[in-house]
Amino acid sequence: MTDFANIYTRYASDIYRFVYGLTLDRRDAQDITAETFARALTAYNPERQPTVRAFLYTIAHRLVTDYHRRKRDTVETDEDSLGNDAEFDQHSEQRDLLESTLRYLNTFPQPDREAVLMRAQGLSYSEIAAAIGISVSAAKVRVHRARLKLAIWKADKI
Repeated sequence: MTDFANIYTRYASDIYRFVYGLTLDRRDAQDITAETFARALTAYNPERQPTVRAFLYTIAHRLVTDYHRRKRDTVETDEDSLGNDAEFDQHSEQRDLLESTLRYLNTFPQPDREAVLMRAQGLSYSEIAAAIGISVSAAKVRVHRARLKLAIWKADKI
């Protein structure tokens, strides 16, 4: 049980940020994060999964996919939910950029959003590939295309 507590402490905030980036809803992101760890507690098999982190992102990926199916791929953003934390209040310009970037990222196909958000969380391409169920090459392509699209969008904003 201590091992699981350590895993939770180490990865919970990363999983939450990943899920939040895909749902743009704090409550749903909290629920999905909790469900991710509940499922991981009962199903982790070190012989089947390459790393704990990849396994957690795999579960989160599947739960977010189910979430979007239930929501019929319409994610509404609560205007106030992106800026309630004290950290965001201190950096309003960064908050605005983050909010607009997440909204723009929300227009990407879900597999591309997931890949770029996982990479932003520090996952390797092999971990992304394992989590999403694609090849390492496909993971690299998805991340590259999403980053390129973001860079073009950001250049147009400036």
